[in-house]
Amino acid sequence: MPVPDAPVTGAHPDHPQPVGGSRRPSRLDPAIAGRLRRTPDGLVAAVVRQHDSGEVLMMAWMDDEALHRTLTTGRATYWSRSRREYWVKGATSGHHQYVRSVALDCDGDAVLVSVDQVGAACHTGQRTCFSTELPVTGEVAS
Repeated sequence: MPVPDAPVTGAHPDHPQPVGGSRRPSRLDPAIAGRLRRTPDGLVAAVVRQHDSGEVLMMAWMDDEALHRTLTTGRATYWSRSRREYWVKGATSGHHQYVRSVALDCDGDAVLVSVDQVGAACHTGQRTCFSTELPVTGEVAS
């Protein structure tokens, strides 16, 4: 059975998380933060791919602080909506994501995180979270 990744509890010690607030304090560069278009709960989608093959591995959520930690540590850090805390991919499972690059999309509402994935990216133990193919019945344009 796969081991879930351990959370990195709470916000940075110098920036406690506000009670009931959707925006958590962050050390993200204001120039980057100003380009983000967040969901009402302060998040942007993070699409994660293998840096050398382009294989899409997973999707997770980042707030400003998770993006800051990702950019400054080289380790993929996300915000868990269910646990309401930060988590570093691979902290307990050993399935680490070493960040090679991060790109912001044209609308500022998603980031593309290119990583060197060690082990499975999905909590189910699969290499990718996108392993279930759905039937496409529409006509394919040629």
